[in-house]
Amino acid sequence: MIKYLGLLAVCLLFNTSGTALLAQNAPVSLTPPSPPAPRINGPAVFGVRPGSPIIYNIPATGTRPINFAAENLPEELTVDAATGMITGTLNTAGEYAVILKASNKFGNAQKKFRIIVGSRIALTPPMGWSSWNAFGATITQEKIANTARAMVKSGLSQHGFTYINMDDGWQGKREGKYMALQGNEKFPNMGALVDTIHKLGLKAGIYSTPWETSYAKFAGGSAETASGEWKKIGNKFGAISFAKNDADQWAEWGIDYLKYDWPIDVLHTEEMSKALHSNKRDIVFSLSNSGKIADAEAYGKLAESWRTTGDIYDAWQDGDAFWHFSVSEIGFSQDKWATFAAPGHWNDLDMLVVGQLGWGPKVKPTRLTPDEQYSHITLWCMLSAPLILGCDLDKLDDFTIGLLTNDEVLDVNQDELGKQATRVGSNGAIDIFVKPLADGAYAIAAFNRGDAARSTNLNKAGFFGVSGRITKARDLWRQQDIDKFNANRTSITVPAHGVVLLKVWVGK
Repeated sequence: MIKYLGLLAVCLLFNTSGTALLAQNAPVSLTPPSPPAPRINGPAVFGVRPGSPIIYNIPATGTRPINFAAENLPEELTVDAATGMITGTLNTAGEYAVILKASNKFGNAQKKFRIIVGSRIALTPPMGWSSWNAFGATITQEKIANTARAMVKSGLSQHGFTYINMDDGWQGKREGKYMALQGNEKFPNMGALVDTIHKLGLKAGIYSTPWETSYAKFAGGSAETASGEWKKIGNKFGAISFAKNDADQWAEWGIDYLKYDWPIDVLHTEEMSKALHSNKRDIVFSLSNSGKIADAEAYGKLAESWRTTGDIYDAWQDGDAFWHFSVSEIGFSQDKWATFAAPGHWNDLDMLVVGQLGWGPKVKPTRLTPDEQYSHITLWCMLSAPLILGCDLDKLDDFTIGLLTNDEVLDVNQDELGKQATRVGSNGAIDIFVKPLADGAYAIAAFNRGDAARSTNLNKAGFFGVSGRITKARDLWRQQDIDKFNANRTSITVPAHGVVLLKVWVGK
């Protein structure tokens, strides 16, 4: 009899007949601790436009100090041996094959890494944090700076989380040399804040809207007069757009990411896209929210990501989310968008609702159960969605850190092939999703949408889309190989609202 510990702290007992027994479910972290020897994490590819400054901090776990190096790095770029920060500028389009290296007293690690200089950036889904789901409009400069420090202190930055994004609530008067929006009294020195974020090896994001007034009732990107005076009028487009003014200011501050809110129409998206591209600085352009699938092809030409739904809430199923959308309502409705996902262009399912959330001055634990949280993270990784955290990073517990730092799971999201998983089969309440990977393997996720534990094997679930015999299978949450896995005989028992995530290799 083979003992296999499943994803949700569930003990599965397999025998040769394919039967399985479900043991005690416990809210514990399934992610093994990072070993003391170095491991280089994050994507295997990085995109940059010609002439744009490169900021890439090599994400690596292991006991510090770690010495970093990069073999075959272009002479225009340098790597800081102590921090792993790669900086510089490449002016000519092309592709560079680099080997990233990390060493400490416990061992050495290396990873193949491609730098592609061309028209596309965000060649893998962005990973980071945004302020709205924790703080709402109560953000301040100090809260954002503290969050950046918490990103590093918690170790999340060592696993590829990079962006620290200011959502709605920073906007003040329109003035200065660009006649652009400046920070309000809560953000007295935006340039200094961005510098603080960059010095931590992270990137800075900001929020705006083409409307006169934002969701939280702050100044937007248009106005009725050339002076840009804001009169806090309703949700509409002003007569005069300041898209270029604001884009120039963001580039000077060093902004790396823009969340552009309400509504996602092609006309104003194209206007802001041109404004961002007019500066020699790569700024990830993220559209929010409720995109129209009829416009998806246009989004892909103008932006790096676009919201496919309304706002998410920390509820598992429909009817529990009030006027927002539940995790399952969003996550299991994405097949129609799959063809539009590709390196540099991502379907955005909104922020992750794990950890401590609040949408205002106070936060509380997510309402999702542990099983639902594993399903949530797995879905977003399988669907190649941006992984943008919404929780208070100063209040992370061990369970949440384990959810967010499993590098084998994150590798599914950051896979350079950039294929979005689709549903390939079902058996009752269990849905099977498959995602092809760049190394020729497949990620397979079995989700149980029902209210009781259920068992299946892959073939009984109508599994198809992977040709050949499975020669190896690995449980990604446990980071363990599964002995003698057989798609016909091995029974998978999935807890209610839970998931089993596998990586499989196939042969003839």
